[in-house]
Amino acid sequence: MSSAAEPAAGTTGDTIAEPTAEQTQTVSTTTNRRQPFGQGFLDTISTGWAERPESLPTARPQASFAAARRSAVSAAFRGRRLVFPAGEMKQRSNDTDYPFRAHSAFSHLTGWAADAEPGAVLVFEPADDGHVATLYFRERADRTTSEFYSDASIGEFWIGPRPALQGVAADLGLATAHVDEFEPRDGDLVLDEDEDLTRFVSELRLVKDAYEVEQMKLAVEVTARGFDDIVAGLPAVVQHARGERVVEGVFHQRARSDGNAVGYDTIAASGPHACYLHWTRNDGAVMPGDLILIDAGVEVDSLYTADITRTLPVSGRFTDIQRKIYETVREAADAAFAAAKPGVKFRTVHEAAMQVIATRVAEWGLLPVSAQEALDADRGGHHRRYMVHGTSHHLGIDVHDCAQARRDMYYDRLLEAGMVFTIEPGLYFQIDDITVPEEYRGIGVRIEDDILMTEDGPVNLSAAIPRTADEVEAWIARLSPAR
Repeated sequence: MSSAAEPAAGTTGDTIAEPTAEQTQTVSTTTNRRQPFGQGFLDTISTGWAERPESLPTARPQASFAAARRSAVSAAFRGRRLVFPAGEMKQRSNDTDYPFRAHSAFSHLTGWAADAEPGAVLVFEPADDGHVATLYFRERADRTTSEFYSDASIGEFWIGPRPALQGVAADLGLATAHVDEFEPRDGDLVLDEDEDLTRFVSELRLVKDAYEVEQMKLAVEVTARGFDDIVAGLPAVVQHARGERVVEGVFHQRARSDGNAVGYDTIAASGPHACYLHWTRNDGAVMPGDLILIDAGVEVDSLYTADITRTLPVSGRFTDIQRKIYETVREAADAAFAAAKPGVKFRTVHEAAMQVIATRVAEWGLLPVSAQEALDADRGGHHRRYMVHGTSHHLGIDVHDCAQARRDMYYDRLLEAGMVFTIEPGLYFQIDDITVPEEYRGIGVRIEDDILMTEDGPVNLSAAIPRTADEVEAWIARLSPAR
């Protein structure tokens, strides 16, 4: 964190000294743009401001859940000092930064989400009965400090009011202190440096608590509205030379208006671009007669994100071959959903989808072997040419949540109530793949839903977003009648 100019002594009403040249240099390297402050400005900048009422908030809803998560961490690491940095701003170019997003584990353990401060650190100090947790962050640079007007990264004149220590303590139900009081020590276990700690807090998120489940439902709800926006905007999309960008922009507007941001870069892949699994360039036209694959999710203010894919016929109706491929993918998704039951291994979901994919592409004459031979774990895999990715991943505060979990705790773990994961089979026939008939080439289809496992079985959180070919055609006809 950059050092800042020292405030003048005294309280509000005292004059504030101009930062020294050395202090100014630490604030920004673009000193050639900095204009000097006249004495009149320095004499008056700290005066003439209305009193700012100070009231402490009540604890936010996730505070009690975050406290329970911290208790689990404390019990697992008795006697060790634990350090969880929120992270710092990341440079985009020169003196501009990307929007700040705190480390997911930090937010999970503090409850501080879209409003978290860069440079904050959560520390577990060992105590007789476990740990005492303290959240360290930089106190606001208010009107009593020269940083208020001179530091564009933290000064309230530049970026608006920032949180105070007492307010955050009440909001999160967590002790706070100025970040200058934090001192690293030998023997600290630090997130993303200590393997055991990093793995534990990742695995802690495999089963969601009640607050997390509600946030996942909210993220899916807002994402569904974003997909409606896209369908309604299809007439304008096809008129633009870079219609994929228009799709991306329409969804981004919904994400920012009703949530915090997109949970990941939106994939708006039209025509043969749909065969590129991570197509985020989104610079192509959206042509009538093609399919457009849209993989998008809204991250809500708590930082939980949806992850949903729908593949749409741009003209409003599938061709026969498009429908055949689309309905096969849906069949695979339905088979995976049927296989997802409490007590079965997570990887069983993928295996069920692959059974359908291998069977159908073999029936179409696309494999040099039988479906059974293709499904052989050691000598097969021929069908994976047309679906190279996995069928499912855990979902939550990260789009690929729990990624540091051990394999036996992830793919080989038994499904249980509270888990949230995707089901997302696909078929992708690249434009230059001569192993498939010409009419297949350039068609890519994926259907992705967000699944909550309950004690009674799986619940498709995104089931309200049309899924079958008939439902998709009716959806487009209803929201985008003029194409």
